[in-house]
Amino acid sequence: MTKKIVVTGVGATTPLGGDVPSTWQALLAGESGISTLEKEWIAKYEIPVTFAGQAKVPASEVLTPQEAKRLDPSSQFALIAAREAWADAGSPEVDPIRLAVEYATGIGGVWTLLDAYDTLREKGPRRVLPMTVPMLMPNGPAAAIGMEIAARAGVRTAVSACASGTEAIANSIALLQSGEVDVVVAGGCEAAIHPMPIAAFASMHALSRRNDNPKAASRPYDVNRDGFVMGEGAGALVLETEEHALARGAKIYAELAGGAVTSDAHHITAPDPEGTAAARAVLKALKQANATIDDVAHINAHATSTPVGDIAEYHALLRVFGDKLGSIPISATKAATGHLLGGAGAIEAIFTLLALHHRKAPPTINLDNQDPEIPLDVVTKPRELPAGQLVAVSNSFGFGGHNAVIVFKSYEA
Repeated sequence: MTKKIVVTGVGATTPLGGDVPSTWQALLAGESGISTLEKEWIAKYEIPVTFAGQAKVPASEVLTPQEAKRLDPSSQFALIAAREAWADAGSPEVDPIRLAVEYATGIGGVWTLLDAYDTLREKGPRRVLPMTVPMLMPNGPAAAIGMEIAARAGVRTAVSACASGTEAIANSIALLQSGEVDVVVAGGCEAAIHPMPIAAFASMHALSRRNDNPKAASRPYDVNRDGFVMGEGAGALVLETEEHALARGAKIYAELAGGAVTSDAHHITAPDPEGTAAARAVLKALKQANATIDDVAHINAHATSTPVGDIAEYHALLRVFGDKLGSIPISATKAATGHLLGGAGAIEAIFTLLALHHRKAPPTINLDNQDPEIPLDVVTKPRELPAGQLVAVSNSFGFGGHNAVIVFKSYEA
């Protein structure tokens, strides 16, 4: 028997806000979370890109000093988002052996790893902290959440670059459908605003170089887009079977109706320009959701603001929707948040379900001159969505050719 999966709690910490309400409000207001990095290492290492989407509220202002000391920044963000989502869901009472975590990251504890290596070189092995390994593990954020909520049905980590957060959410569907669990905390995080990743992304010409105008640097679909902007933070969703949610009287934001994962097998960094596998992921997710292309009322696009990536996603969507594509409102929210890598899919899933819940598609900022080769209906001011049951799609694509897509439906009891 197919079970309906619903979202009962959301949490986030992003470059726009320290929680979901403030982030959503800033997104709808057309604000940018991108700013110049006031870091000594910018000059020290002559980093060519001097801006990013830093978390609006530092984790140190939310966590206790002991928690911050024992967690990599990626895990700090994850725990903050998960705590908000759990509280938002009403801190459900659930048997620990029927509670699971599906939580992702694209890179993991890069700050811990590189700081420990600096310590090793400068001070020797005895000064390397004993907590280094559990802090740098990519599964560290998921483990921290699992221990926080006593999840004993399984704690898993998807690591598939920029598709990681969406893949973790998609993976939750099968877990909940299995009947073995009632509740899953899912999402993703990243904390990679560090000189080495920024230098590496800049070296491959993936980052925008608009050092003189950071807030306008991320500009999906604009003819003058020149790369993505690094962001940091986390998002978390509490997912449960409708039966379990209704039995405890939980509020329900939306239905997580479908999810799919495919792979390009094309290039380690570049997407397949034809978008064949990405299109297949969208179609598979819609099929699982028992929805057609005619049902889709909104798309939150991956749209990183790279010259190659934006047009490849357009070709993928064109394969799926054909002539209908031009009439679907599309939001590219990385323009405001930057690209949270493994955390991107999680916060964009939240944006997508909130668009359905509030019947309002969020705007895409910085689109001054739309690329004529990408003739989409891009939302540039908050746009009301129609009444009735709505279907929305959220896309995430990552280095390695990873494609992950999830589909939400507006919830009607």
